[in-house]
Amino acid sequence: MSRIFAYVRVSTADQTTDNQILEIKQAGFTIASTRIISESISGSVAASERPQFRKLVDRLEHDDVLVVTKLDRLGRNAMDVRATVEQLERSGVKVVCLALGGVDLTSASGKMTMSVIVAVAEFERDLLIERTQAGLQRAKSEGKTLGRPSALTCEQKQQVKAKLANGENVSSVAREFKTTRQTIMRVRDAA
Repeated sequence: MSRIFAYVRVSTADQTTDNQILEIKQAGFTIASTRIISESISGSVAASERPQFRKLVDRLEHDDVLVVTKLDRLGRNAMDVRATVEQLERSGVKVVCLALGGVDLTSASGKMTMSVIVAVAEFERDLLIERTQAGLQRAKSEGKTLGRPSALTCEQKQQVKAKLANGENVSSVAREFKTTRQTIMRVRDAA
């Protein structure tokens, strides 16, 4: 007889998995609390490297069902999600994703649906990166200064260079200008 497990994940400790658990219950799944695996870890960490997910995989047996609310609970990139689903499929575990209409991701239609959605998500992410890079290039070409404002004025930088040239050490100059050693070293290295 198959057992049903749920994997719920949030990215930070100040978030809660309560909504995901409620969504799974509202979808009609009755899951024992010992089979609800919760984790607070970034989705950028591969599923195979997440401590609670690894423990879950060790518990899963042939014919078990794993329920997730969304694909991004399994991973942020297509390769990780696909590898995770394929690993579970090889073990005979079905993976149900509620956001995709409760489709079993290990079925033929589930694989196709997952592939299309993951491809579209990657395409959107790549477009966002391209637009961001284009915006940064445009700003640079217009002469805009990017990044955090400098901790020191141009006049202060000249004073720092003079003090360092006179043999003062980086730490004492940093204290005098109420800044970090790294800031003073960047001024020194730029000279």
